[in-house]
Amino acid sequence: MLKTINCGDLGPEHVGEKVTLAGWVHRRRNHGALIFIDLRDRQGVAQVVFNPETAPEAHETAGSFRGEWVVQIQGEVAPRPEGTENPNIPTGAIEVVATGATVLNESLTPPFYVNEESEVDELVRLQYRYIDLRRASMRDTLILRHRVVKFIRDFLDKRDFLEVETPILIKSTPEGARDYLVPSRLYPGQFYALPQSPQQLKQLLMVSGVEKYFQIARCFRDEDPRGDRQPEHTQLDLEMSFVEEDDVLNLFEELYTELVEEVTPQKRLAKPFTRLTYEESMKRFATDKPDLRFGMEMADLSDLAPQTEFRVFQGAVDSGGVVKGFSAPGCASYTRRQVDELIDFAKSRGALGLITISLNGEPGLVSDLTMDQVRSAAARFLTLEQVKEIATRTGANVGDMILIVAGAAKSTNVALSALRNEMGARLEMTDPDDLSLAFVVDFPLFEYNDDEGKWDAMHHAFTSPKEGFEQYLETDPGCVIATCYDLVGNGVELGSGSIRIHDRALQERVFKVLGYSAEEVQQRFGQLLTAFEYGAPPHGGMAPGIDRLLMVLTNRDNIRDVIAFPKTQSAVDPLFGAPGPVEQSQLDELRLAVVGVGDPATEESAGA
Repeated sequence: MLKTINCGDLGPEHVGEKVTLAGWVHRRRNHGALIFIDLRDRQGVAQVVFNPETAPEAHETAGSFRGEWVVQIQGEVAPRPEGTENPNIPTGAIEVVATGATVLNESLTPPFYVNEESEVDELVRLQYRYIDLRRASMRDTLILRHRVVKFIRDFLDKRDFLEVETPILIKSTPEGARDYLVPSRLYPGQFYALPQSPQQLKQLLMVSGVEKYFQIARCFRDEDPRGDRQPEHTQLDLEMSFVEEDDVLNLFEELYTELVEEVTPQKRLAKPFTRLTYEESMKRFATDKPDLRFGMEMADLSDLAPQTEFRVFQGAVDSGGVVKGFSAPGCASYTRRQVDELIDFAKSRGALGLITISLNGEPGLVSDLTMDQVRSAAARFLTLEQVKEIATRTGANVGDMILIVAGAAKSTNVALSALRNEMGARLEMTDPDDLSLAFVVDFPLFEYNDDEGKWDAMHHAFTSPKEGFEQYLETDPGCVIATCYDLVGNGVELGSGSIRIHDRALQERVFKVLGYSAEEVQQRFGQLLTAFEYGAPPHGGMAPGIDRLLMVLTNRDNIRDVIAFPKTQSAVDPLFGAPGPVEQSQLDELRLAVVGVGDPATEESAGA
């Protein structure tokens, strides 16, 4: 080895030892005759001092050092002189007095600082990701990711799970998003697909008698990226035979509780996990992935609309929509500009508008409220009693502001949920070390697709109806409740799962509701349906995302910050310039032709 110890592993117990270090020049400081450098490797930073009187050759070599040069240093560990200790770093009590130095490799001036967490354009960070990963925050994230995955593997191994790898090249099957397709050279005109998830494969493993399966699975979905989504992601894929819903939920509650307490002990995890039905979650928080670290729950005001003279409320309800809102504590003092910002925010999330009602005055109960204290564009259309009723339902007091959206149920919920999270952030209602996990259960099995005039699966087509709801599959699909569940944490959907269908006849009935013909079913799902006829056990599982879990544990808003080599928001890899063109000979071999397209990597760089 070119080093005998890691920089970050040095401590007072090593004083007097002769050591050899190797790493990157983190900082260099010239204090007259003495030269100090901070040497960095993966484990941390150590201070090295070069004295021209005791080691003139090493001192001369250190004079040429520049940031990010790779160097090797020999020296002796010594305590730092009294008063120069640095309590902010683990190695701050010692330093290495250099006796020799070697330059292993020089470095160009990096495009951004490594030794500080400054703001850097993301495109530049991703283009030079190998430099970005040297920064302490990114290094620590990679280490945490490793520890999380290792903990998961060890936890499941102790509980008799088998890690089984499933194919990456599979058949294209509908899983809720577009497939990435891979052309076959041996069979021109035929294609493999990259798996959106190993769904059918893990169910086949249950039929195979594996009983307890997991893998850290790579999954691929050709959908538009966003802050919490990438074209490729990593998930814990898990399936068990002979289980019911509570068995799966209890296992994951145990896993995540022990994981958080072991790997991120600084987090304050709320226990036991909250369990909400889908209906309750939508009613209280307007979303199926609520952030439970703060209140501001929703109130349905739809029944009050006909009693008011406010046409915005009346029109929403008359057209089949809803009127809902919540109160933001202490926000009655918001200025016109601040209110306009909230209105623009709600509109950007799909609302037609936002009605605010500020209850001005010293904090107090609404029972003594007067109309002079009410500030709202809707005030002249509401009576004092109606304002008090709205305040009572939303839990508002004098000094608070009520925020109301009226419109179609779906768009209203989306806007209000986003607005609730925005107000939670503005009012600093959350502590980054608080972690609130919850299970949301009893989702509808289907949701109606108005654009295509058909039923879609709320989760996926292999989810079992809750016992007793099978009878409504053909007559009233919209009322069928599924035996499925989501794990959510701090407002982020961490994963989904369900008890699966294991009976061919029932699975075919579900496919029929989804509009598949008998021929399509056989072509796309024939292998699974046939397997069901050979003794398929009852089974279920879950597939939480590793990337999103890391987002929550590291308090990141962007999934790209927890992945070593992610794509940009436009699904481009600036480091390798992917996607990009290939040689014509490769296309000819695959018997493919490309028709008039640009280079996305070049276009994104030019646009930036």
